[in-house]
Amino acid sequence: MRYVKLGSTGLDVSRICLGCMSFGTPGKEHGDFPWAHDYEAAKPIFKKAVDLGINYFDTANVYQYGSSEEITGRLIRDFGLDRDDIVVATKVRFDMRKGRPNGGGLSRKEIMSEIDKSLKRLGMDYIDLYQIHRPDLSVPFEETMEALHDVVKSGKARYIGASTMYAWQFQKMQNVAERHGWTRFATMQNHYNLMYREEEREMIPYCRDQHIGIVPWSPLAGGRLAHPRGTVTQRNRVDAISPAVWDRNVKLDIPIIDNLQQVAARRGVSMAQEALAWMLSKPYITAPIVGTTEPWHVEEAVAALDITLDADEIQELEAPYMPHPVTDDHGFMVF
Repeated sequence: MRYVKLGSTGLDVSRICLGCMSFGTPGKEHGDFPWAHDYEAAKPIFKKAVDLGINYFDTANVYQYGSSEEITGRLIRDFGLDRDDIVVATKVRFDMRKGRPNGGGLSRKEIMSEIDKSLKRLGMDYIDLYQIHRPDLSVPFEETMEALHDVVKSGKARYIGASTMYAWQFQKMQNVAERHGWTRFATMQNHYNLMYREEEREMIPYCRDQHIGIVPWSPLAGGRLAHPRGTVTQRNRVDAISPAVWDRNVKLDIPIIDNLQQVAARRGVSMAQEALAWMLSKPYITAPIVGTTEPWHVEEAVAALDITLDADEIQELEAPYMPHPVTDDHGFMVF
């Protein structure tokens, strides 16, 4: 495993982050991911990650309504990981109490309530990276940023980060924090992969200029970059969320997927490894967040670290890409 600093912080993270969205109580009645793995099913996946040197784990309060955090925390304890060696990230924003007043969002009330609930579910005294899952445009940015600053100053989080939004919104939130002397975001967890590269226009250049860590979610586009089109998996049989996210621009994406399959076959590696190797070739990427449902998925992801792509192969992988409509998913996508 290789380790890098998280943005401009002094925090060391593995170059592969284990996404724990796949951990949680299975079933539609427990959240948006009925294919989630309970503790026993998650255990071999987590063990493989730890054995391969992964020290960076990402979850969220909304993943199966808290059971992802519970399982992630239990795994960390049961495997006896040294809390000082690992980096745990979670998120706040989406509704945890649907249909009820103050059931979600980024108000001071919600942030102060949810940080304590996340800590309790994780069984921890602090979170290394506390992230807003999306912006909340119904709340003044000043209120959100001051509350996050107070969370850090209280010792309940070490750093803060943000996820998918427009670059101008991210910059505005950073400016609000800087103007008041509050804690600024250290990371951006954005939507970025071979199938969606619109972040290369504004968000990524801004993050590079400001030395902000870039930790993309779903670098394999919900599995679409991991196997040939038409492949049926345990997840996509019951996954109602991914089609709504990644099947919006099928005509634009088919050439990308088919081309990836051909390039990977010629090299003799899996599509997932080739797609991750492409992402890891970008010097501005800190660590892609890789969600897995099998231990061998973790092995594939880590093996991608040893694949070096030359300029011609990178150009070949990128050639089929055509501009995509900018995804405005602030109130819908929960990755």
